[in-house]
Amino acid sequence: MFSHIMVGTNDLDRAKAFYDATFAALGVNPGFVDRHRVFWRSPTGVFSASLPIDGQPACHANGGTVGFACASPEQVDAWHAAGLSAGGAAIEDPPGVREGPSGKMYLAYLRDPDGNKLCGLYRYP
Repeated sequence: MFSHIMVGTNDLDRAKAFYDATFAALGVNPGFVDRHRVFWRSPTGVFSASLPIDGQPACHANGGTVGFACASPEQVDAWHAAGLSAGGAAIEDPPGVREGPSGKMYLAYLRDPDGNKLCGLYRYP
C-alpha cells in the first residue's frame, strides 16, 4: 500500500546518524544522501528524512507514529537501545508486551531527535 515514508528534519547529519543506528539494529544498510534528503531502502519499503523544501522548520506530527516491523522482541529492544544511544528519547511505557484487539505484540516507542514518534513492533504469531 505504501511507496515510502518521509519525515522532516532540521539537521540532516543528525537524522542520518540516528536512523543509521536504529536501522542497523533492524538489518538495514546506512542511508544515502541525495541533496537535502536521506533514503534508507529495504526489501519491504523506503524511509526518508528530509529538510523541508519550503524552507520552513520541520516539526513532528501530533498524533502521528511511524512503526517499524521487527523480527523478535530482542530486535525491538536492540532498536530501542540504539535509538536512545543515538540521541532519541524514550516515551510511553517501557518496551514490553501489549495485548489488544489485534493480538499480542511486543513494542517500544521513541522520539527521534526532531520529535517524530516512532515504534518498533513485533507481532506474536
